[in-house]
Amino acid sequence: MRVTIDAAGRVVIPKPLRDAIGLGAGGEVEIQLVDGRLVVAPPAVRKRVETRGGRATIVAEEDLPPLSDGVVRDVLDSIRR
Repeated sequence: MRVTIDAAGRVVIPKPLRDAIGLGAGGEVEIQLVDGRLVVAPPAVRKRVETRGGRATIVAEEDLPPLSDGVVRDVLDSIRR
């Protein structure tokens, strides 16, 4: 998908792409240069490992939005392929 860079160096990420990775208005992204390409991604969530009930559990260090049924279904469908 081809987009234009404005005079201030800004690029608009098309809505279908923002929706595909869960970016909303005011959201943050990480931009990296990898092998001569710009990679734009949602920021990684900081997390830690805790022991709960005798088992290791990964816990996010920030509040996360609840997952919708649709998001869970899409993830399950993608890993089953």
